[in-house]
Amino acid sequence: QVQLVESGGGLVQAGGSLRLSCAASGDISRINAMGWYRQAPGKQRELVAALSSGGTINYVDSVKGRFTISRDNAKNTVYLQMNSLKPEDTAVYYCNADVSRIGGLRWTYWGQGTQVTVSS
Repeated sequence: QVQLVESGGGLVQAGGSLRLSCAASGDISRINAMGWYRQAPGKQRELVAALSSGGTINYVDSVKGRFTISRDNAKNTVYLQMNSLKPEDTAVYYCNADVSRIGGLRWTYWGQGTQVTVSS
């Protein structure tokens, strides 16, 4: 089995910063792409940032220049540094990982979500 455990969410004032972490554990052979999604109340889940195993990074336009995704392969951990936060960034943030498990199965896993609230 594979688990993704997120941390780092919370309440912050507009203009502030937060750093989210997501650690993957279990019978992992290789982690391919990892990323962060978010879902605000009444809205669909959207991709915020993604980082492929080859180092390709993609951001949703609304966070470009403010958020940075990074990865520590030795720790199977992905981070999301969020700066200059805005009230519209308020959402539940979910970690996502494309994992090849020991034994050959490849699957996409999700974390449990962490709440980020930005006050104006």
